[in-house]
Amino acid sequence: MECAFYDKEEGGICRCRLCPRRCRILPSQRGWCRTRWNDHGTLKALTYGLVTSAALDPIEKKPLAYFHPGAVILSLGSWGCNMNCAFCQNFEISQKEPESRKVSPDDVLRLARALTAEGNIGVAWTYNEPTLSFEFIRDTAPLIKEAGLMNVMVSNGFISKEALEALLPLIDAWNIDLKGWNPDFYKTICGAAKNPVLETIQRAHEMSHVELTNLVIPKENDDPQCFENMVRWIGSLSPAIPLHITRFFPRWRMMNRPPTPVSTLVSLGEIARKYLNHVKIGNVSDRELAEYHWRNE
Repeated sequence: MECAFYDKEEGGICRCRLCPRRCRILPSQRGWCRTRWNDHGTLKALTYGLVTSAALDPIEKKPLAYFHPGAVILSLGSWGCNMNCAFCQNFEISQKEPESRKVSPDDVLRLARALTAEGNIGVAWTYNEPTLSFEFIRDTAPLIKEAGLMNVMVSNGFISKEALEALLPLIDAWNIDLKGWNPDFYKTICGAAKNPVLETIQRAHEMSHVELTNLVIPKENDDPQCFENMVRWIGSLSPAIPLHITRFFPRWRMMNRPPTPVSTLVSLGEIARKYLNHVKIGNVSDRELAEYHWRNE
């Protein structure tokens, strides 16, 4: 499938415009995310219609706590990412090219409709970075909407303004990872930049339901003052934006790090509640939270 956002340059070079990287891709080469390939001067999306992961998930797993709570949603993922976060929970599909199944937009529509008998409310584009599947979502999401179902994006928010504007009318709800507030954290740990993500959050909030997730990693993005600056900014957009403060567990290139202490999550949650109305602690069981509060009463 030919990509939607790119320019043709001299010598058969393609300039991708899907994300802020704006990769300059030589013939027979791929872009940074590995999903865009220059085929003799035509940029093609290698993951069009490829699904590596599919499940009927609770909407809260996205996580979306205030968008049709209690519902389930068909969740689909492909492969590839335009970040390389050292702590990635799904690195097997985001950083590799696992086996996949080819589906069409009509296939997705039929499955989504069939699952309404089990309470399905639509399709969540998730697991890997879904904006890299722009062309497939562009072709599929309108069918989902026409069927009276919902489209949800679970994204890192690292997308170009023009691609975002094309997606916004199709998407009913977003969960966007705000990975940290320090630009150096984005650069060194995630291989990306913060400001484009902030622009995505602001624009998506203007158009649809948005919830944010912040995965707290010990000694990386858990500084209280930096965190307070982040939640103050979120509150300046709207104190009604829900924030999920999520516990880190060792993964991929951060296997030597300990899980986030529950005390850190609780402390940051107290800071967040000064600015936001809806703050959730994630990846911590109710029992663990209850035990923490019992010990610290």
